[in-house]
Amino acid sequence: MASSSSTSTWSFLITLICIFLFMGLSYAGDPFKFFNFEVSYIDASPLGVSQQVIAINGKFPGPTMNVTTNDNVVVNVRNKLDEELLLHWSGVQQKRSTWQDGLPGTNCPIPPKWNWTYQFQVKDQIGSFFYFPSLHFQRASGGFGGITINNREEIPIPFDLPYDDITIMIGDWYTRNHTSLRSTLLAGKDLGKPDGVLINGKGPYRYNDTIVPDGIDYETITVHPGKTYRIRVSNVGISTSLNFRVQNHNLLLAEAEGSYTVQQNYTSLDIHVGQSYSFLVSMDQNASSDYYIVASARFVNQSQWQRVTGVGILKYTNSKGKAHGPLPEPPQDEFDKTFSMNQARSIRWNVTASGARPNPQGSFRYGSINVTEIYVVQNTPPQMVDGKRRTTLNGISFVNPKTPIRLADQYKLKGVYKLDFPTTPLTGPPKMETSIINGTYRGFMEIILQNNDTKMHTYHMSGYAVFVVGMDFGVWSNNSRGTYNKWDGIARTTTQVFPGAWTAILVSLDNVGVWNLRTENLDSWFLGQETYIRVVNSEPTNKTELPMPDNTLFCGQLGKLQKPQDISHATSMRGNGSKFSFMIIMLVSAIFVVFQ
Repeated sequence: MASSSSTSTWSFLITLICIFLFMGLSYAGDPFKFFNFEVSYIDASPLGVSQQVIAINGKFPGPTMNVTTNDNVVVNVRNKLDEELLLHWSGVQQKRSTWQDGLPGTNCPIPPKWNWTYQFQVKDQIGSFFYFPSLHFQRASGGFGGITINNREEIPIPFDLPYDDITIMIGDWYTRNHTSLRSTLLAGKDLGKPDGVLINGKGPYRYNDTIVPDGIDYETITVHPGKTYRIRVSNVGISTSLNFRVQNHNLLLAEAEGSYTVQQNYTSLDIHVGQSYSFLVSMDQNASSDYYIVASARFVNQSQWQRVTGVGILKYTNSKGKAHGPLPEPPQDEFDKTFSMNQARSIRWNVTASGARPNPQGSFRYGSINVTEIYVVQNTPPQMVDGKRRTTLNGISFVNPKTPIRLADQYKLKGVYKLDFPTTPLTGPPKMETSIINGTYRGFMEIILQNNDTKMHTYHMSGYAVFVVGMDFGVWSNNSRGTYNKWDGIARTTTQVFPGAWTAILVSLDNVGVWNLRTENLDSWFLGQETYIRVVNSEPTNKTELPMPDNTLFCGQLGKLQKPQDISHATSMRGNGSKFSFMIIMLVSAIFVVFQ
């Protein structure tokens, strides 16, 4: 018979194990996913010309981050570039965690040869996104990769589970690296026509011996006949809208940047800079030959832009030969953007499907919420501001402060920025300022994006999914609200605004932080076409914003607080991970004591 002491010891141990298992189950719903990113230069020749590109772990593009709703994501970044670096997780809403957004308004840059660790949760999100370097025009040299956020197993998806998942990065490309392109812009010049379009970092298949030189490495995607694949496509380029199509295959649109869509078939879809979609593609052809995958420039003279076309290969495992003949035709509307706008309007929210949560997406009835704040945000073509060629929003060309906005608020610094971004365009001469929007926590903001430029723009808002409720040609007026879609307008992070047209978005300001509103056209963004929206809870609490991370970097007015490179700080973690580790240590210690 066991002694009373032994019995009580075992009872204690069993109780401790039960507590541990309970806590473990509590954390099991929010597991950690770890990534190590070494960001460096490599030599590559995607268009047949040797050049320096930015790689992640030696790969261009970088690896796809495959995570699940509510995962805690930890990314240790080693900057092996010769200049500062920030990585931005475009479309990840960083709920309660503006500190991790990877933009100069929220983060000090990672110096060369330094490590720094991002830690954020993909809270209540699903969908297709991408990451990229956000400083110094670096995205023009690469450093980008896909982000896939999968549904939790208990949440149904609104289609049969695909056979496999494929990520495709498309984008315009120059054979000059980002430092050369940056110098061109700073000299007051346009970048000119791109040298080509890449598909997953590779140049075009030689579909035409005259247009495509020999020796170009091209992307080949191998598939099984009769299977359906989910193909996620992101335009990670600089400024060119691209039409995406797969020869002889329908693209069944299923999701756009975190929202399941009403499922519709397209023979091709315009994907503008910064946008991401996922399609269900059935491999239902006879495989008499391989098939072209095409990404070609939109709204241009096709005969002059033939070289600015990305071509890859879709190869069935039972294919009987190589792809041949002309490429599938793009839309024939160089001077008429009506088809493209109608296509954009046709993308609608699937209100009955569950997203990241069990309840239907449409249970958030955005159309019945009263608007509390209205901003008409207008761009213009590049113009001279203070003797420099700049771009503007509402007459203001944004200047990034040396001290990030969020950090300035944390330390109550004065004069870093102004909360005076105008609600309508200024009437006087343009100016260069750090002027931002003062958003109201739990307010409901209407933003009208008016494109007075001569080229297509896409606009992105960090921290949120916005409801795209209307778009049309001409100048927006109060009467335009009569055309708004108040029921199933798509919720996404990036929306197109056609030249000479407007797009209206609605956003519920429930995420505390400092959030970037910008054009995704990299040249215009670099020259000042952005601002930030500051959302503050007047009653600070960890429930609406997490504390400043232990490994925060300091710069600008706070640079004196920055210690020399300290890897222990650079890789410090916060939150559940350390608690979970503590539990394990406690359990092991208890078991050790029992068996002494």
